[in-house]
Amino acid sequence: MLHLLTRKINRRNTLDQMAAVGPESLLIALLTAGFVGMVFTVQVAREFINLGAGNVVGGVLALSLTRELGPVLTAVIVTGRVGSAFAAEIGTMQVTEQIDAMLMLRTDPIDYLVIPRVLACCLMLPILTILSLVTGIAGGMLIATTMYGISQNVFLESVRHFLSLWDICSAAIKAFVFGGLIAVIGTSWGLTTTGGAKGVGQSTTTAVVTALLAIFIVNFFLTWLMFQGTGSSVLKGL
Repeated sequence: MLHLLTRKINRRNTLDQMAAVGPESLLIALLTAGFVGMVFTVQVAREFINLGAGNVVGGVLALSLTRELGPVLTAVIVTGRVGSAFAAEIGTMQVTEQIDAMLMLRTDPIDYLVIPRVLACCLMLPILTILSLVTGIAGGMLIATTMYGISQNVFLESVRHFLSLWDICSAAIKAFVFGGLIAVIGTSWGLTTTGGAKGVGQSTTTAVVTALLAIFIVNFFLTWLMFQGTGSSVLKGL
């Protein structure tokens, strides 16, 4: 935070990292969200139709994806693809003494390596999450209409009644926080790498495991803060 507020941001490096985090991770994030939405709809629709509540399947799917599944799954994908790359790349630079060379040239590795990656993850992860939500809902609607005879109008109307602006904002807030965690943990393990090639592998593995644990733990506290008390979305949708 101190470097963000007091130092000049390397724009070119930041844009390069945004391209690596965003567009290059988009396809796998959308594929994952689409199939998760389909699977969730299969499991929910078959039970809700038996209860005579087939008209709320879309809303339940939208709530689940927006509040929990979308932000968490997207963060998990970015952790495996981007967080590991951060740790491996910077770890390799550390063990080959490239970081020391940067310091000799009076280039702060925090400004040049860490800040662009943190900004890229914090800015791109909410966008990936929103796109994943749309894809997941579209995948769920495809299954609901083709396999269970729920019309598109009923499905989309249920989504509209169940979702609120706060649900979408909460997904973006979670994604922003998760992005910061992924970048900080990945780059931190990279900068503290020792022991040559073996150390790079250990740092990469530890960075991914630590980031995943941090995402799940922080997600609990964010959910607890954002959604305390009893909800009214289902009643409103009904």
